[in-house]
Amino acid sequence: MLISYGAVLVAGLMPVVCAGIAKSGFKGYDNSDPRAWLSRQTGFRARANAAQANCFEAFPFFAVGVVLALLTGVEPDWVDALASLFIALRVAYVFFYVTDKAKWRTMVWSGAYVVVLALFAMAMLNLHPG
Repeated sequence: MLISYGAVLVAGLMPVVCAGIAKSGFKGYDNSDPRAWLSRQTGFRARANAAQANCFEAFPFFAVGVVLALLTGVEPDWVDALASLFIALRVAYVFFYVTDKAKWRTMVWSGAYVVVLALFAMAMLNLHPG
């Protein structure tokens, strides 16, 4: 179960990592108006900023899926495994987004979405595989 908790923490921190990628190493970054500055960016900075937004969007769905699965008694080892898979897929998602690999980005996004659906399904059906 500790792995699941850690995965939720990592998922919550991923937007910050994406923001750091978008802003890193650029001397003209304007911290007094960061959203306007980011809206003018192109290339990997714009994609990192978009990945940041998507990480914020994905977080609640994932976190609730983990919590519901654990609260309904789904085997913690399964929740840990799915939570770990979600994080691995989301890290790949950010990598593929920033490096402009749209097809791969879509595939790993879909995989991560299916993982969250599995958490919800297991919670709703109160399944205990294994």
